[in-house]
Amino acid sequence: MASTLNSKKNLRNAVVALLAPLPSIFFYVSFLRHYSSADADSLSPLWTWCYHHPLLLANILFFLNVNLLFWIVGHLQSSHWMIDLYWTAIPVLLVHYFATHPLAELNAWRSRLVILLTWVWSVRLTHSYFRREKWQWGAREDWRFSDMRLQYGKNWWWASFFAIYLSQQVFLMGICLPLYVVHSKDTQLNIWDIVAALVCLTGVTIAYFADTQLHNFVSRNENLKHLGKALVPNLDEGLWRYSRHPNYFGEQLWWWGLVIFAWNLDYRWCFIGALVNSLCLGYVTILVEERMLKQEYRAEAYKEYQKTTSVWVPWFKKSLAGKEKET
Repeated sequence: MASTLNSKKNLRNAVVALLAPLPSIFFYVSFLRHYSSADADSLSPLWTWCYHHPLLLANILFFLNVNLLFWIVGHLQSSHWMIDLYWTAIPVLLVHYFATHPLAELNAWRSRLVILLTWVWSVRLTHSYFRREKWQWGAREDWRFSDMRLQYGKNWWWASFFAIYLSQQVFLMGICLPLYVVHSKDTQLNIWDIVAALVCLTGVTIAYFADTQLHNFVSRNENLKHLGKALVPNLDEGLWRYSRHPNYFGEQLWWWGLVIFAWNLDYRWCFIGALVNSLCLGYVTILVEERMLKQEYRAEAYKEYQKTTSVWVPWFKKSLAGKEKET
């Protein structure tokens, strides 16, 4: 009976997730159809506005389709799980939007390269999401949202709109600005495009292996728990031997790689989005580590891990031998 209910819930959430972006997609396709079938002078005021304000239109569609619609769905389901999933898809939707907008100016090869890289990043992160969720759609919401739900109590119904959705728009639109820049200037490819692509690919690769190693560690502990055996308190192998959060480091490399694309096109202010995102992830890192230290079976091991291992950037371990002799 429980299995049947879970299957129905999984199917329902899959349908909801797949239907969710359709309002924006249909609206944009309608705009492109009207634009291609009419002279620019004969367009209606609505389509003329959409033509002249591509970045503002993207933000309006985000606000209505993601912030407002996802927020309503989240309250109806008592779980704001969908924004976590769509973090992996929105950059793909945005890069295709920027590339196909009638005002786009672009180098075709740079555009194809960035679109391909965005798809590679998205496939990697989407695979990691579903693997972590045991291939279920909306099985649970992010633990940070659940903690905030308890913190805000009766005010959560309105606070969630700002804490989860409006804040996500600021972060996502900010870090995706390089995708807009790439499609707003037509210049020849150069060595910095290659450097940017290599940084992006390095970040995706590190994040993939870090997430895979973490997934294997969590799976082993789940098996040990099922067998009634003691859990391994800490992951200290592979990339995690040299960084406490190599998955975060890889993810940041990806976004800063996109910044290099924009910097190369003289849009140097685009670093602001990646900087804000890095600062936010720094705060998330603190929350994650506090959560680790609250788990009794791993607290002491994790304290030692903090003393010897770099936070983000992979580096050689520090030795505690001198400190142990002093004590």
